[in-house]
Amino acid sequence: MVNSTTQLSAVIAMNRFGLGAKPGEISLAKADAKKWLKSTLTHISYDPSLPGSEAVIAELNQYRMMKRKAKSAPTEEQEMSMKNAKNSPRNLARTLIVDSLRQAIASDNSISWRLLDFFSNHFSVSDAGQVMAGLAPTLEREAIAPHLLGKFENMLLAVVQHPAMLIYLNNEKSFGPNSKLGRKRNKGMNENLAREILELHTLGVNGGYSQADVIELAKGITGWTVQTNEKSSDHGFYFNANGHEPGKRSLLGKTYPQKGRLQGESMLRDVANHPNTAKYICLKLVQYFISDSPEPSLLAKLEKVWLTSQGDIKLVMHALIDAEEAWQPAQEKFKTPREFVISTLRALNIARIKDRYLLFSLTSLGQKPFNAGSPAGFGDEKNDWNGASALMARIDWANAISAMSKVNAEQVMKNSFADTLSKTSYQTITRAESRKQALTLLLMSPEFQRR
Repeated sequence: MVNSTTQLSAVIAMNRFGLGAKPGEISLAKADAKKWLKSTLTHISYDPSLPGSEAVIAELNQYRMMKRKAKSAPTEEQEMSMKNAKNSPRNLARTLIVDSLRQAIASDNSISWRLLDFFSNHFSVSDAGQVMAGLAPTLEREAIAPHLLGKFENMLLAVVQHPAMLIYLNNEKSFGPNSKLGRKRNKGMNENLAREILELHTLGVNGGYSQADVIELAKGITGWTVQTNEKSSDHGFYFNANGHEPGKRSLLGKTYPQKGRLQGESMLRDVANHPNTAKYICLKLVQYFISDSPEPSLLAKLEKVWLTSQGDIKLVMHALIDAEEAWQPAQEKFKTPREFVISTLRALNIARIKDRYLLFSLTSLGQKPFNAGSPAGFGDEKNDWNGASALMARIDWANAISAMSKVNAEQVMKNSFADTLSKTSYQTITRAESRKQALTLLLMSPEFQRR
């Protein structure tokens, strides 16, 4: 007989660390929830046949060529035809977004997918404009997922050198004022990417850097651009030595005499391993997984592992799983729309759902993929998502999705919460007037809305 403490640990493993239990899955964690979680913290792989950033850039070039062939401005009909083409950047992006959603819904390692969502939002890019609409979803697939369980410095380098980030924060046209291109073409330097690296990606807004540090880092990554030439078959990150600012750089009191691309890379590796980066990202991780107001003792445990392992993300996650502070019974996190949609589809075992409805669901609930509109990403605290209109939207969606399911609410309760559901919630759900109403009440219960 499985005791109540063991059941509760299994439920926490599924819902707080993962994306909710699929039918039959909760029994897997009952023997040893921590051990099971660690075993499912595994590498995420994507279908290599799906398009990547190179394909998106190639299609953007094709799109531009079609517009030029139209000689004058294309007609409205031609414009729509180009945008709706199967391989248009937006349609390629839609394919990638839906693929990630479906994999997360079906996954046996949902803690890894939640961790991917964390870093995807940490390195947020938005899909505004034709170029970013196509490139935005390639960042997490090509730069984040391969380094998800590795060293943070490698992830940071991959992200900063990815076309989506370079273009989103305007670094592809950032050239040193004293570089060959800067002097010849009067090209300017852009500080956007350097500023967000320090403020949002590593040290944090109170991380001890100055405006002078922003400028120095910006100079260190001048010439980091994107190859989009239609005549080239190699589309992606490109270091243009003629655009790199010459000379030594000084960041956070350290001098960097390296030349070319290595200068910026050395600066990024050091800032990735700075103690303030450990403090900032460990805080965000704990706030994301555990609580908006985390215990200082839990933060200290993660920071120590981060610093001793030089930012080994897998070891930091193991420390989070091992920490007793992470397993308190109280559900302190309110699900984001993405978490709500994915956990619902896992719980109700709804596999046959149209791509369009998947995207509509997230958009209608306020979290359209790659549409945060800011490098800071979507908010993660309960006040960001529990307003009156947002809750009404959830009720409407829960009611609609319940109508699509044929499962029994009591079975879903058992699969998702074992015997840990509160007496109030259990009685409210089981006294519903219909199967559909019971499912809706379950989905809107405090236990399902929180984790």
